[in-house]
Amino acid sequence: MKLVCTQSDLSTNLSLTSRAVPSRPTHPVLANVLLQADAETNQVSLTAFDLNLGIRTSFNAEVLQGGAIAIPAKLLNDITARLPEGEITLEEESAAKGDRISGEGLIVSLTPKNGRYEVRAMGAEDFPELPAIENDSSIQITASSLIDGLKGSLFATSSDETKQVLTGVHLTVQQDSLEFAATDGHRLAVVQTTNESTDTSSETSLEVTLPARALRELERMLAHSASSDEAIVMSLDQGQVIFEWQNQRLTSRTLEGQYPSYRQLIPRQFERELTLDRKQFISTLERIAVLADQKNNIVKVSIDSEAQEITLSCEAQDVGSGRESLPAQILGEEIDIAFNIKYLMEGLKALPSTEIQMQLNSNLTPVIFTPISGVKMTYLAMPVQIRN
Repeated sequence: MKLVCTQSDLSTNLSLTSRAVPSRPTHPVLANVLLQADAETNQVSLTAFDLNLGIRTSFNAEVLQGGAIAIPAKLLNDITARLPEGEITLEEESAAKGDRISGEGLIVSLTPKNGRYEVRAMGAEDFPELPAIENDSSIQITASSLIDGLKGSLFATSSDETKQVLTGVHLTVQQDSLEFAATDGHRLAVVQTTNESTDTSSETSLEVTLPARALRELERMLAHSASSDEAIVMSLDQGQVIFEWQNQRLTSRTLEGQYPSYRQLIPRQFERELTLDRKQFISTLERIAVLADQKNNIVKVSIDSEAQEITLSCEAQDVGSGRESLPAQILGEEIDIAFNIKYLMEGLKALPSTEIQMQLNSNLTPVIFTPISGVKMTYLAMPVQIRN
């Protein structure tokens, strides 16, 4: 195998692929990235697989001789990232020919403009195949719909591995729409996007819960290589999902278990309704957070319908206190309510519009935040009890 590529192409694709390399591989070959070079198409593909998450990316190169080889991912990534921009020649050689590596086996030489690096490698035949899906249960999703849905939901997933189904995003696909839902038990994010590329021949809706880790990598890959109107093919089989576009592929196991009936948590009627400037709300929260972080991460929100303003405040005993007001359009009676400031800020940052609506009933029932325009999103945050 021999190829010539640019440092930037190799480094960028390695950094994407390497995120599927396990930190503690159960088998030595899994610490490698599989490099495959095709002389007919002049395409190079890189594959990493930890037996749960698999990533394959491809890029153009001058392939002088085709072939495949498994190369230590971290070592290759670290070397390539530090090389200067320009062309790199990668060539597979036998260890016997190597200048400095002795012993049997394979080596790969990297030859930048002013140097030479040699890395011991393994045969491609030892690398496990990425899962394939035999049936035809595939649907098309536009990249923009997928990115909008992930951006508005991933942050609300749980990091608690004991509640495994909550560590993922629940995706519902219907003929012309997608719904993304994520909850960690304290807050809930639901995003609905239109999907013009969905296969209209599919009569039934599809529901699946996908791991947040895999979806974060999917979001990163889409941002790197997909145009907003590109069709992403999603294929689903028992326990396995595959996303494919261009020459990119991500495969992941799905999460098992019944996802909570989250739609029942969203109130249908409200006694109070506020319209606020989202960025002003966030910047005020960020200032109050300096004090909230000193104590218990709680911020108090006082809603004053007569003055048409809300006041954010925090009392950090033995440290200090802070309060700041901002205007709001308020319908309903005044009330004091408190939130975990982290949950409040993360939700507000994910909302896609300049102005937002805040709807609530009492100081201990779910509070709903929605954007005035843009992507249809609902963010539910549970208040915390105010202790005087």
